[in-house]
Amino acid sequence: MLLLISPQLIRGQDNLIRNRELKGRIVEAGEGIPNVHLLNLSAERATITNAAGYFGIDTRVGDTLLISAIRYERKTFVVTDQMLESSGLQIEMVPFVNELQEVVVRPYNLSGKLDEDLMNLEVEEPVTAASLNLPNAYAKKRTQAERQLIEARSGGSGIPLNPILNAISGRTKMLKKRLARDQAYLQTQEVRARYADSLFVSELKIPEIRIPDFMYYCEMDSEFAELADSEDLLKMWDFLKAKGLEYRNANQLD
Repeated sequence: MLLLISPQLIRGQDNLIRNRELKGRIVEAGEGIPNVHLLNLSAERATITNAAGYFGIDTRVGDTLLISAIRYERKTFVVTDQMLESSGLQIEMVPFVNELQEVVVRPYNLSGKLDEDLMNLEVEEPVTAASLNLPNAYAKKRTQAERQLIEARSGGSGIPLNPILNAISGRTKMLKKRLARDQAYLQTQEVRARYADSLFVSELKIPEIRIPDFMYYCEMDSEFAELADSEDLLKMWDFLKAKGLEYRNANQLD
């Protein structure tokens, strides 16, 4: 009896301690989501989904994984043996809804404070190729998401009914969301690139493996996009320091 049971116990224990690759796909309504970060918090490993939403990451049973993506709620789960054995693991993400803060409307956009109103004065744009409406002044290389959305709306050179069919099926709406995600992802990466990773670790006390998740945590704040567009490094750094304290407390990193 012991001779029959022992090999099974050994195999079971081996599955618990042996690293295996967890494979799967991150989706929303059946559509793969690119650029999603998966962090193995137990083993301090990380990966990112490809253009179709697929991923692969080394794990073992009992590891805690954190999924972090722009415009989606973060998700944490513990790896099970069934997940590792699954050949079609799909993880559904829930869109993050960011409620806008109260907006105060003032006549002519004036606050009554001289220094603030001076900063809000419209300044005449310098003479450029764009202001002179020269040919190709506004031409830029479109991303894949932009091209797909334009084709969905216009039908391209194909069937004229395509825009209507795409609107009814929800494809146009899905492509709009994808384009917004891509733009937000690029903006977040641009902000991160302004500061060395060593500053996040030494000054903000954010572990290097958690920096992508921390950036997404910051991006959920309604102030982030405005500060990112301003390119004010000092104001953004003050913002990151404040969010760093919040993030560490929320994740019990102190």
